[in-house]
Amino acid sequence: MIKAIRFEKTGGSDVLAYQDYDLPPPAAGQVRIRHTAIGVNFIDIYHRTGLYPLPLPSGLGYEAAGVVEAVGESVAGFEPGERVGYCSGAIGAYAEAANVPTAMLVKLPPAIPDDIAAAVLLKGITAQYLLRRTYPVRPSETIVFHAAAGGVGQIACQWAKHLGATVIGTTTSPEKIELARANGCAHVLNTREAGWEKQVREITGGKGVPVVYDSIGKDTFLAGLDCLQTRGMMVAYGNASGPVEPFSPAILSAKGSLFLTRPSLAHYTRTHEEVQEAADDLFAVIQSGAVKIAINQRYALKDVAEAQDALAGKKTTGATILIP
Repeated sequence: MIKAIRFEKTGGSDVLAYQDYDLPPPAAGQVRIRHTAIGVNFIDIYHRTGLYPLPLPSGLGYEAAGVVEAVGESVAGFEPGERVGYCSGAIGAYAEAANVPTAMLVKLPPAIPDDIAAAVLLKGITAQYLLRRTYPVRPSETIVFHAAAGGVGQIACQWAKHLGATVIGTTTSPEKIELARANGCAHVLNTREAGWEKQVREITGGKGVPVVYDSIGKDTFLAGLDCLQTRGMMVAYGNASGPVEPFSPAILSAKGSLFLTRPSLAHYTRTHEEVQEAADDLFAVIQSGAVKIAINQRYALKDVAEAQDALAGKKTTGATILIP
């Protein structure tokens, strides 16, 4: 028996229950991980509210780090006592322990503490696939990255600067402008101010940018298209302000034969090899000092509702973790 966060219906944070849960032994191809730290992410809120539906009742959470406690049948390459982490493939990280498919596990190097791994794996691997695979950022390019002071944003903006890009970051809070600048942004715009997309054009001498990374959704999507140069790419990877409303694909042609992609972490971490390669790239840039990880909020597992409310209310900066 373990303590876990469970919910039986979608809704506000009050649907989350901290309760006893009978975790079965790991099945074939799984390991049981005793969690030491757990990541909190916007996708968890999307699951809780039903924006991304789950079969109910359900656990919650995608990301955690800890120690292998037991292995199921047909498991090779992982032994009890090893430090591991994961960020996809198994719902139920908001718990003292979880059974996770080995395909989704990454081995943690000694230089990466458990709390950093739990704080960074989902957000960091997201930054990795966005910057290195969805649209590979090149030196001397200028890019737009929304929510620059958020969890993914802080990592991605530092990383993009390390890759040689000039980063135009955005925020909705004047208080977060300096934080965005400290994390790699050469320019910071407030998307609640009318005409922010025109400022992007001014910064780029009228040319626009080759890529916009947008996790905000409804509030920024259309204006973001106006930031793009001819054949630029809109990378819409989140819905913090709500989903983008339906539109005609003809708008992409009218604004310069633009590309639009809606990537998902799951499609960039299909195998153990893919997720380990992405994690190793992330760990390397952290160990180099080019990307620094700020865990600015820590909550006990039982206080998960408070943690989610703070994240949804845009009252957090950097990473938030839960401690079992």
